[in-house]
Amino acid sequence: MPSPFRLDGRTALITGGASGIGAATARVLTDAGASVIIVDLDEAKARELSASLERSSTRCFDITDESAVEREFAAIPKLDILINCAGIGLVGSVTETGLADFERVFRVNVTGTFLVTKHALPLLLKNRGAIVNIGSVAGMIGVKRRFAYCATKGAVLAMTRQLAVDYPTELRVNCISPGTVETPFVEGYLHKYHAHELEKMREELNARQPIGRLGRPEEIAYLALYMCSAESDFMNGAVVPIDGGWTAA
Repeated sequence: MPSPFRLDGRTALITGGASGIGAATARVLTDAGASVIIVDLDEAKARELSASLERSSTRCFDITDESAVEREFAAIPKLDILINCAGIGLVGSVTETGLADFERVFRVNVTGTFLVTKHALPLLLKNRGAIVNIGSVAGMIGVKRRFAYCATKGAVLAMTRQLAVDYPTELRVNCISPGTVETPFVEGYLHKYHAHELEKMREELNARQPIGRLGRPEEIAYLALYMCSAESDFMNGAVVPIDGGWTAA
């Protein structure tokens, strides 16, 4: 019997691939045999990760700049897998959210995902490729004081389903909706908004998941691997929570 979940000979591109869930996914996909293109604005961190991974390379560009996105994808000869992982957060209710901040979060989380997907699509369609969008439970349920973030992740879920309807046989598009995961993204949030009460907030974040802990980046990465592999060929347009039971509660 061949080993399951292999990606030998396939090329994957991961946005936000230099840290957190993106970096874990780069490691898991290369271990499964894929060649991985790590896209990140932090070029030094991307190169450091790439140096530790076989069959990996880096590209540094702004996913919200269409001319840059178009130029970079024009230089990629082959693509089988796209992981849209890049994203930013924002704390605030609707009345606490300024227009500039609202538009900035949408620019990265929604417009960036749109632009990368649009310009990756011709390559993916050649190989009946797979797209995995990294959404959030915040796109499925309301999270207190995350007005803009919830809105953007809801849009990512909707784009996933819409693409699956437009391209039902030409490619596969699925979405992972993590709960809170132990990443530099979350640590940055804690230090920015709760520097005076770090341990208290860490306890609250752990308790928010009924399982009693934060997720681990590799747990999300292995679900992404399944969604990219031939073993998930019947999965299309799915939104899968991986959240320690948060949305079940």
